[in-house]
Amino acid sequence: MITLVRRLLTDEAGAVTVEMAIYVPIAALIACLLWAYGATASADSAVLHAALDAARAASHARNTAHAQADASLVAQQILHEHNLRCRALTVTVDTAGFAVPVGQPAQVGVEVTCLITLADLYVPGLPGEKTLHAHQISALDTYRTRT
Repeated sequence: MITLVRRLLTDEAGAVTVEMAIYVPIAALIACLLWAYGATASADSAVLHAALDAARAASHARNTAHAQADASLVAQQILHEHNLRCRALTVTVDTAGFAVPVGQPAQVGVEVTCLITLADLYVPGLPGEKTLHAHQISALDTYRTRT
């Protein structure tokens, strides 16, 4: 009788199955969280890249109207290249630097805001939205005519 109880208490039959039933879902959850973090970081990077290139394009423009148009176009192109579909894209250009007299340092700022659905970013069918935002500044040429 004692050997039967000892054998039942120390029997490891099915231990691997129980361990797998515990560890596999945990590992899958961690992998999904890492994937979601990577997708978010990639989308944030795309918006930052769009803001940086838009600011650079705006700083090369000759006047405020061209700066706004160039920045918007470049931001849209960069986000399209990164396959980031914005439900609402806002490109705001701070062109106050164009009013600074030639010979004095000036800058142009660009703010890119992109509203995406979580279904586009993570899992199809997932409800909700996320707003991605980036702001970048680029210097205007100190000795070039500004209008």
